Amino acid sequence: MSSEDLAAGVESDSTIGRITSVAVVIGALAAILAGATIWLLLTDPVTVLNAVDEGQVSPLVRQLAEILYNALVGLLDYL
Repeated sequence: MSSEDLAAGVESDSTIGRITSVAVVIGALAAILAGATIWLLLTDPVTVLNAVDEGQVSPLVRQLAEILYNALVGLLDYL
């Protein structure tokens, strides 16, 4: 086995590790956003329905950002 073969094996392992890390981060962000959207739909359905009806996403995004901010503040207070 040559040193080139070993280098190629190490390089592909690090690439797979990076791809896996990015996929995990994207999945975690998607899960957090989905959870916040469901929470908003359950706690403030009028905002969600108005955003869907009018096609404006700014109130929905503002509410989602507020929910995520409050959750982060609550988590940091707990820690």
